[in-house]
Amino acid sequence: MKKKLVSALMAATMVTGLLAGCGSSETTEAPAQTETATEEKTEEKVGAEIEVKAEAVENVQVEGDFADADLTVFIFAQEHEKAVYQTLIDKFTESTGAKVTFEVTTSDEYGQKLLAYKAADDMPDIFYVGPEAVASNVDDDYLLPLDDYMDTAVVDNLWGSVGNAYRYDGKVAGSGSGSLYCLPKDFSTFAFAYNKDLFDAAGLEYPDPENPYTWEEFVEVCEKLTIDKDGDGEVDQWGVANALQWALDSFIYTNGGHFLNEDYTKVVIDGQEEFVDALQFFADLTCKYHVTPTVEQDTALGGYQRWLDGQIGFYACGTWDVGAFMDKNTFPYQWGLCGWPTGKTGVSMTRNGSVGFAVSKDTEYPEAAVALITMLSTDLEGQRVLSGETTGASLQIPNIMDYAKGDFKDRIADGTIPYGDNVDVIFNYIEGTDKYQGIFVETNYTYNADWWNEFLSGGYEYVLTGEKTAAEYCAEVQPAMQAALDAANEMKAAAQ
Repeated sequence: MKKKLVSALMAATMVTGLLAGCGSSETTEAPAQTETATEEKTEEKVGAEIEVKAEAVENVQVEGDFADADLTVFIFAQEHEKAVYQTLIDKFTESTGAKVTFEVTTSDEYGQKLLAYKAADDMPDIFYVGPEAVASNVDDDYLLPLDDYMDTAVVDNLWGSVGNAYRYDGKVAGSGSGSLYCLPKDFSTFAFAYNKDLFDAAGLEYPDPENPYTWEEFVEVCEKLTIDKDGDGEVDQWGVANALQWALDSFIYTNGGHFLNEDYTKVVIDGQEEFVDALQFFADLTCKYHVTPTVEQDTALGGYQRWLDGQIGFYACGTWDVGAFMDKNTFPYQWGLCGWPTGKTGVSMTRNGSVGFAVSKDTEYPEAAVALITMLSTDLEGQRVLSGETTGASLQIPNIMDYAKGDFKDRIADGTIPYGDNVDVIFNYIEGTDKYQGIFVETNYTYNADWWNEFLSGGYEYVLTGEKTAAEYCAEVQPAMQAALDAANEMKAAAQ
C-alpha cells in the first residue's frame, strides 16, 4: 500500500503541474491559458450527431461465457468515440453475459479522476495508461501482466513500435523487453490539416503532401490566409492556430532541437540554438507575424473551436479527430492533410503516440477484462468498426498492420471510409520516410512528465505575447524543469 500512496502523490503532482497560471499580463502571474478547457467544452458536442447502428458490429465475435463478470471501464473520449465504444461494449455484454459499467470523462479530467480511484484503492477493471506511465504503474503494482492471456501471433501483428511501448522489464520501459502490460487503444499521429475552402477563397494552391512547406513558405501562406473578412478592422480569420502542448513538438524536433540529453537525465534547453530558435519561431507566428489568434483571443475562444467554425487555415489533426472532421454537422468544410512545416533538418516531424488499455492487477475477472480489451484492440472485426469501415466514422488507424496497409487504405480510396485528402501523410509519419518522421516525444522515456509540466506552467505565454524572448524563458524555466526531472529519477530509483 505504501508504493501505491507514492504513486497517488506523484499523480497529484502531475495534475497540479498541468494547471496554467491565472491572471493577466499586467500581474506578476502568467496570462491565463484556457484553450484546453475551451476545447474540452467543445468535445461535449463534437461529433454528437454521429449515429452508430447495431448492425455495424454484427460481425464482431467474442468467445467466452463471462456471465459472472462485473467490469468497470474508465477512459476519456469525445462524444463520437464514446458512441462507437458503447456499441462495441454492448456487443460484448450481449455475447458473453458480462455486466459492464462504462465511465467516460474528458482528457483534461482523466488524470484527476484516476487519482481518486487510486487514492480509494478501488481501481476500475480496465483503464487507460500511456507508454510514459507504464513503468510507474507497474512499479506501484497497479497493472496485470497480459502475457499469459494473449496469443503471441496477435501481438506480433501490431505496429512494432507500439507493441514495444507497453513492455517493461523492471528497468526500462518501451525497449521491447519484459512483460506486456497494455494493449494499444490506438497508434496515433498528430498530422496537420488544412481547410480547402479557405484556400479556394484566397486563390491559393493546396499544400503539396510530397513537399512540406519550409518555415518561410509557411509564414507566406499563413499571411495570405489571415484576413479581416467583415471589414470591421479586426482579424477574424487566421492562417493557423497552435496549442503549445501539442504543436510545439513539431517545430522543436524538425529544427534539430530536444528537451533532454541522450540518457534523459538533464534538461538542455538553455542556450541550445536549435530549441531556442524553434520556440521563438513558434511564438513569432503570434507576436511578430500575427497569423495566429493572440493569447487574449485564444483565451476567449480556443483554436479547436475556431477551426470547427471555419476561422483557421491550418490546424492539427489527430487520427482520432477524423470521424468528427468528416461529420458535416460538426465541420461543414472540405479539408485535407499535409505535413508540418520544416526547420533546419528539412524533415517534417510530429509526435506519434498511443494510449493503452490496461487491466487492474486487482481485478476479480482477468479473463473477461482481457477478452474485452482484445475486442477493442486486436480483433479484426473490432478494428473494422473503430477505423470506420463499418460505421463511416474513423477513430483511428487500425492497430493491425496488414489490415491498415491493405483493406483500410483501399476502403478510404473507394469512399467506404470517409476521410480527408492525403491519408498517406498519416502513414508517412507512422512508418517514416526521407521527408516525414513521427517520433515518441521525450516524456515517453522519463519516469513521469513533471519536467514537461514545469515548462507548460512556467509562463511561456510571455514569449507568445512578445514580453520575453525564447532565450530568456528557456534560461528561467530550465532549473525548475531539472528539479522535477531529478525528482522523477529519484522516484524511479526508489521503486527499483
